[in-house]
Amino acid sequence: MLSNPRNNTNMENIMWLFFDLGSTLVDETDAYYYRHINAVRGSNISYERFIAEVIELQKQNLKADVMVMERYGLPRTPWRSDLEKLYSDAAETLKTLYERGYKLGVIANQKLGSKQRLEAWGIAKYFEVILASAEEGVAKPDPQIFLRALKRAGCPAENAVMIGDRIDNDIVPAKKLGMKTVRILQSFSAYGIARCEEETADITINRLSELLEHFN
Repeated sequence: MLSNPRNNTNMENIMWLFFDLGSTLVDETDAYYYRHINAVRGSNISYERFIAEVIELQKQNLKADVMVMERYGLPRTPWRSDLEKLYSDAAETLKTLYERGYKLGVIANQKLGSKQRLEAWGIAKYFEVILASAEEGVAKPDPQIFLRALKRAGCPAENAVMIGDRIDNDIVPAKKLGMKTVRILQSFSAYGIARCEEETADITINRLSELLEHFN
């Protein structure tokens, strides 16, 4: 996919980089496949048709797979966290950004145990602040989770960046608070279309390692 032409945004005064987890640092491809293939099993909806409808709804920045399941009365299989894995360039990208002097944090909608999962993947050591919705009792796009993260980091919004895949959960709320934003085009949310300035990230990338071109 093509990068955003607005990728020349000045990032000279950035101190903190906050990351989403799902479809940003964590590859959820296998977990989504498991959920979706189980949803259509035994129904008259083919997997290909299901995914096509998910993509069409995702272009509108909607909760696409959930809506398609509800549309056809399909079961919502429990999420398989054990099928998640880091994107291949995640660990090395985080290590390099950390060594370049950036402070790193996490702001994510996740179930309990996010820090433990980060430790299991060997990347928890790079993060000074980790906020996950289950532990915080507040979820994106609620601005409170972003404000808590900034407060714990001791960082003004204008000196922080939110890096995530979702327009609705990551880009819009962070921009409203004055944070810079990076949208990563991974997984189904990559089909989402920014319809206005408020939905348009300052930088758009296709994979994590591209961050190293902007934060050096």
